[in-house]
Amino acid sequence: MFILTNTSSIANNFIAELRDAQIQQDSMRFRRNLERIGEIFAYEISKTLNFVETDFETPLGIASVPVIDNYPVIATILRAGLPLQQGLLNYFDRADSAFIAAYRKTTKDGTFTIQKEYVSSPDLNDKVLIVSDTVIATGQSMVLSCKEIIARYNIKQLHIVSVIASVEGIAHVKANLPRAKLWIGDIDEEMTTKAYIVPGLGDAGDIAYGIKD
Repeated sequence: MFILTNTSSIANNFIAELRDAQIQQDSMRFRRNLERIGEIFAYEISKTLNFVETDFETPLGIASVPVIDNYPVIATILRAGLPLQQGLLNYFDRADSAFIAAYRKTTKDGTFTIQKEYVSSPDLNDKVLIVSDTVIATGQSMVLSCKEIIARYNIKQLHIVSVIASVEGIAHVKANLPRAKLWIGDIDEEMTTKAYIVPGLGDAGDIAYGIKD
C-alpha cells in the first residue's frame, strides 16, 4: 500500500486544503485540489506499468524513448470521485474511462446499505484498471463495485485510489480485494456512528458539487 503523506511533499498542502472547512467554501478550489492529487497518483502509478522502447523522429535525428505500452482504464464511483478521476486522466490522457453508480441508502434509524445502480465501461479483459473514489469510509462501496467488475472481466491489475481512508475501510478492502494495489492520500483512525471519517473532510460530493436533495 502506497500512502502519499508518508513522505512530506506539496501533496500535503493539497490534502490540508481539502480538509480545511474555510477553504472548502470554494468548491472550484476543492475540485482542483482533488485533480492535483489525482495527477500525483497518476505519476506514481505510472512507475508500475509496462513500458516499451519506441523510436521517435526529431528534427535532427531519432530518439529512443520508453513509453507506456498499454494505457490503463480509469474508473470512478460517482459523484465525489469525478475530480480525482479527472486528475488521473490529465496524465493518462489516452486512457478510456469507466463509471460506477453506487450510493448509501439510509433508513430512518440511521443504518444504511450500499446500493449499486450500474457500471458503464469499455472491455476490461486483460486491462489495468484504476478505480478512484475520494473517500473510503467503510469500504463497502469500493468492494461491491470492484467485485462486480472482477466478476464480469478478467482484470490484469487492479489499482484503488483514494484521498482519505479509514483504518476500518482499508482493512475491509484488503480482506475482500487482496490482489488490489492501494494508493491512499492519508489514513484516519476514527469513524462516526453514521460511518463518516473523523477528522476526514466531510461529504466530498456535496462540497464539490452542491448539497444533494
